Amino acid sequence: MKVLRTPDNAFAAISDFPFASHYMEIADPGDGTPLRIHYVDEGPRDAPVVLMMHGEPSWCYLYRHMIGPVVAAGFRVIAPDLIGFGKSDKPTRKTDYSYARHVGWMRQWVEALDLKRMTLVCQDWGSLIGLRLVAEMPDRFASVVLSNGGLPEGGPPPRAFALWRAFSQWSPVFPIGRIINAGAKRALSAAEIAAYDAPFPDSSYKAGARIFPSFVPFENNVAIPDQKRAWQVFDQWHKPFLCCFSDGDPVTRGGETRFIGRVPGTESQPHRTLKGGHFIQENDPQGFVQAILEVAKL
Repeated sequence: MKVLRTPDNAFAAISDFPFASHYMEIADPGDGTPLRIHYVDEGPRDAPVVLMMHGEPSWCYLYRHMIGPVVAAGFRVIAPDLIGFGKSDKPTRKTDYSYARHVGWMRQWVEALDLKRMTLVCQDWGSLIGLRLVAEMPDRFASVVLSNGGLPEGGPPPRAFALWRAFSQWSPVFPIGRIINAGAKRALSAAEIAAYDAPFPDSSYKAGARIFPSFVPFENNVAIPDQKRAWQVFDQWHKPFLCCFSDGDPVTRGGETRFIGRVPGTESQPHRTLKGGHFIQENDPQGFVQAILEVAKL
């Protein structure tokens, strides 16, 4: 596969992301193409890990207001960029991407770093991929904190998502920063919008961002059998599982009801509603951090 790598100078103007870059190279199991994954790794190396996974079409910059407070509480925070996003490598063809391939790439990365005692913190596609990782490697995870995401296994998509999926496939322009601005219930600054645009110097870098919405397993999606196998794990999951969805996301509003009461680990957890839109990390990072600290254990 052909792979692009965003030049470092594309990120040079970002002033509110004071975290060192780390890189891990994996090999695609299909054709052996080397792929470089970028991640933030802050805090004591022997501390319990809080794994913060972003979604579509953002990157780990999304967690910039949360990394520091969780590290200050004594944890090791690791926040990767998914392949196709952020500072990670970007295959150029939409056919290079699939849901299963992404899970496989990130599993290879987790195993290479030998991450254990993890609390998964996830939203949007961070949950679709992250929850599948939990289901495939349950012994590596100690707890889950989920906001504005899910693990769909068929059925009709919410109307707001269907509109977004159509836009991602057919719109002649795909302005990443403005998309994230629209999904956050606050006006991002011009510098913040530019930071979200930075990974994508031109449209050739956007294949992953464009194709992701079509992979969400609604209707008769090819990933539904894999989702059902993952749910078999969560139907028996007794470790802490906390939901903190927002009050202003038209796509995932009410999504916590698919987990609370079904996943045994949701029982007696301090679930709460956060204030904001889809990209809750931009609206209520303090509330999201507090939810993490309620279940992550030193």
